[in-house]
Parts: sequence; C-alpha cells; structure tokens
Amino acid sequence: MKDSQGIYYYPNPADKRVRMYVRESFGQVEFRLWNREHPEIWERHDWIPYADIEAAAAEYKKRGAGADPLVMYDVNVAKRLLADEG
Repeated sequence: MKDSQGIYYYPNPADKRVRMYVRESFGQVEFRLWNREHPEIWERHDWIPYADIEAAAAEYKKRGAGADPLVMYDVNVAKRLLADEG
C-alpha cells in the first residue's frame, strides 16, 4: 500500500492503527513505524536500516528478553513491496 508518507504494510494485519513504512536507501532496506494513537513515534524516530534491526534482534536473543524485532520488521515483505513499486 502507499500513501503520501510512502510505501507501507501492516505489521499486525488485525491492527490497522499501526503501519510500517519501507524504503530503499543506498541499497539498504529501511523501516519507519507509524502509529495513529502515538504520532510522536513518527516524529521522534527516523528511518532504521535493516542491519540495525538485525543487530537489535541479536541482542534481544542474547538477553532472552523482549519481543523479536524481526517479527515486526519483515525484510521479505519490504523487499516485495519495493519491487512491486519499482
């Protein structure tokens, strides 16, 4: 899907209040979260390269705490959406 902010998908298809925007920059897939109920998230957080998300996921796994970020930041979905738009 696409709107004025860019290309996005719903990380949880049952919750349309949260969108994950995707783009490609310098050959890397980047993500940015938007939440209707918390618009400050969009304002305070910039685009995140997938490599940084993978590093965070490795830390979560090491600590055995928190949710796996790779579930929400789906690089395969992002690449498919970007290819379809390209």
